[in-house]
Amino acid sequence: MENQEHDLHQNIKGRPLTREAALLSSLYLGPVQYYSKLYACDAVVEDRGEHFEKQSFRNRMCIAAADGPLELTIPIVRDGRMRQPMREVRISDHGRWQHLHWTALVSAYENSPYFEYYADDFRPFYEKTFHYLVDFNAALQQTVCDLLQISPKREVADHYIDIVPPDCVDYRALIHPKRSWTEDPHFRPAPYYQVFQDRSGFLPNLSIVDLLFTMGPEARLILRASFCADKALNVLKS
Repeated sequence: MENQEHDLHQNIKGRPLTREAALLSSLYLGPVQYYSKLYACDAVVEDRGEHFEKQSFRNRMCIAAADGPLELTIPIVRDGRMRQPMREVRISDHGRWQHLHWTALVSAYENSPYFEYYADDFRPFYEKTFHYLVDFNAALQQTVCDLLQISPKREVADHYIDIVPPDCVDYRALIHPKRSWTEDPHFRPAPYYQVFQDRSGFLPNLSIVDLLFTMGPEARLILRASFCADKALNVLKS
């Protein structure tokens, strides 16, 4: 009976679909593409030693607003170096970015099916002060994983991973706003209901909050359907 209960618990949480680990960047409420790896892979390694890159998902997310896609960017403190490791990137305390981001989320999703249900989980992140970007991103990621009931084995690398282990798939450069999700052989976004779909059509690969606020617990099904395994991956049988 104990083993049966354990198996059922694993199924509810979402069984990994591949034995490979995913090498990922630290992202601000990353897109569906990113979370499909957290759902499907047996383990994930977050590289905090890689250099911060402007105009990336590291401090930027994209949501669906009434007028179309809307990018929300966290201001950071630059220390003058051309190459700054992610683990050292500090969040700027100038401006009212937290208030602006939360206001944008409320405006975009207050009429979505699950925003009211999850709002109290996210609001504190836009009221509390965070000093380091990776800490803010990691805390949000943990909240999202808890809400989605997914629990991959996670490791943090403080130094840049130059040589990728053979049992690890490097997605760091693939998950980027300047690159099309079609370049990722392991991702094909499954369609789902979106609040402004009648105006903008379906917008693929938005921030995970778009999927979570509109689909709730069923978001796990979309993540599973969006992960495309191929012969290069060691796929686990259901």
